[in-house]
Amino acid sequence: MAQTVRRKEYPIAMRLPEADVAMIDRAAALCGRSRTDFVREAAVRAAEDVLMENRPIRMSPEGFAAFMDVLGGPAAPVSEMVQLAMRPAPWEVGYEPKR
Repeated sequence: MAQTVRRKEYPIAMRLPEADVAMIDRAAALCGRSRTDFVREAAVRAAEDVLMENRPIRMSPEGFAAFMDVLGGPAAPVSEMVQLAMRPAPWEVGYEPKR
């Protein structure tokens, strides 16, 4: 008896304006990928972002209290950030355009 194989890929059809398809094609070509692969990756990445943004974080009441204590405590300076904040802004430094 023949065994039925379950399909693991599902087609998705979309109607897009010509300008959108042209932009997708240009971007896919720059990445050296097919339109299908480019669109699939972009859609999966967008879906992952939405899911991660809406994922509930669960913790015990004790864990939450400890988390809030850390958030409410004093911030420790990050030396790289302090050095960056102390540097003059690019517009404050004498800028000479190349001639």
